[in-house]
Amino acid sequence: MTLHTPVVAVLLDLDGTLVDSIPDLAAAANAMRVELDMPPLGLEVLATFVGKGMDYLVRRTLAGSLHVDALPGDDPGRDLFARGRASFRRHYALVNGDMATVYDGVIEGLRAMQDQGLKLAVVTNKPTEFTGPLLTRVGLAGFFPVVVCGDTCARRKPDPDQVLHACERLGVAPAQAVTIGDSLNDAQAGRTAGTRVLAVPYGYNEGQDVYTLDVDGIVPQLTDAAQVIARWNAAT
Repeated sequence: MTLHTPVVAVLLDLDGTLVDSIPDLAAAANAMRVELDMPPLGLEVLATFVGKGMDYLVRRTLAGSLHVDALPGDDPGRDLFARGRASFRRHYALVNGDMATVYDGVIEGLRAMQDQGLKLAVVTNKPTEFTGPLLTRVGLAGFFPVVVCGDTCARRKPDPDQVLHACERLGVAPAQAVTIGDSLNDAQAGRTAGTRVLAVPYGYNEGQDVYTLDVDGIVPQLTDAAQVIARWNAAT
């Protein structure tokens, strides 16, 4: 990745980067727990479970712990995981977008990127069945001709597959793109794929400090990201 390569495409994470969807995700996660005779968890705890896709969110919520890696596994158990997953999907479908809000600076930032002629794509670990409805509900669908979801490729972020797929669909090389997200998953996926990487500090990042990420910059809002990209391209 070289600085003299102009950026022509921007690949944006969804949850925690474009949209604060934690209220809806938490409502569905706790509805699942109550249905399975478990007490609800706090919003702050559930927020740390978001980032690696629905299956991880379900498994972590069932276990009440961030430190659950295998999918599926023996703890909390395959049967419980299957019932929990079905329950979460049902509850989330009912509330997806109800309380979700677009972060400050997102609309303005996306418009500034469009004004620069940049190609835009969403790259998210959220399943397809929930991604399109959420983008439409919050008014962002029209910005993104390309949307790569958690079930689009064989592997999800932090693996690079989705980022590479988005670049291919946009017709750009990874070195011509920048990945923008809020978490280690986004940073690793973009870096491994060969894009530049920017991070926003207001997202989830599974409870970790965003300032520890291997990125090319941390931008307060997407308006700042648009300015950074403009400066990069002016220097080429």
